[in-house]
Amino acid sequence: MKKIPIGISGCLLGQNVRFDGGHKRDSYITGTLSEYFDFQAFCPEVEIGLGTPRPTIHLVKIDNTVRCVGIKDPEMDVTDRLRSHAEYQKDLHADLCGYILKKDSPSCGMERVKVYVGAQPHKDGVGIYAREMMRLNPLLPVEEEGRLGDPGLRENFIQRVYVLYRWKTMLADGLTPSGLTKFHARHKLIIMSHEDYRDLGQLLAGVTKANLAQVAEQYILQLMTALKKVASRKNHVNVLQHIQGYLKKDLSADDKAELCEVIERYRNGYVPLIVPLTLLNHHFRKSPDPYIEESYYMSPYPQELQLINQL
Repeated sequence: MKKIPIGISGCLLGQNVRFDGGHKRDSYITGTLSEYFDFQAFCPEVEIGLGTPRPTIHLVKIDNTVRCVGIKDPEMDVTDRLRSHAEYQKDLHADLCGYILKKDSPSCGMERVKVYVGAQPHKDGVGIYAREMMRLNPLLPVEEEGRLGDPGLRENFIQRVYVLYRWKTMLADGLTPSGLTKFHARHKLIIMSHEDYRDLGQLLAGVTKANLAQVAEQYILQLMTALKKVASRKNHVNVLQHIQGYLKKDLSADDKAELCEVIERYRNGYVPLIVPLTLLNHHFRKSPDPYIEESYYMSPYPQELQLINQL
């Protein structure tokens, strides 16, 4: 598989584009993730002409409106320029399958950015460029580098990246009703680990060649929205038990008892998700099932990323 295109704040790759002329190189991003992702760097503050190094900026609330202005020179207001730049880059962002932003940045922060009301900071803001970029690209998985240290958030982001990549690959091959139905079938167990999948299934029940484009647009928006919710341990247990049902005619009593015990140990937090999945894969190698073999739940992304080892 070729590397997946991902947008990223340039400072996280080691580019010297910070306000002080430095960078915030992230070793996990430039090491592990760079093996699978083709990072495309953006720095809106430099790209709108602020230069490096440059005067520092921050978010302030003025008459119930958040503006991005200079700290030393409040007359330097770059709010509209940052918004316009996100609009200008819309076509570039359309080719991406994800975006990693710099936390706390008044331009690029995804959440909890300081907004000053008078002299008091409130950590409830979103970077001006980031907010507009996300509004213009509602399907795009977006995360901050700081949050990637959380195993659940990291797995959730990368899972969404691969789902969107597979969606775009399907569209490039030519959208058909049968192709859309197959895409849903292969992702059904992943959806189940996040929420009830039946609404999406009902949406596809009435798909025809005539309404295909409209249904597909609604489907992927609902899917990517649903996947933003981090999969819970409880939901994973439900999926594991559902998958176990496909082996009910093939397992001995001892094998069934062992599998039930391992799933229960996962439920109670004693073992990570990879343990019951490894055992299930062992049994399916001996007793293959076409549906499970096609399901992306069992292999949603390269195993080398080791994302489920900590879930």
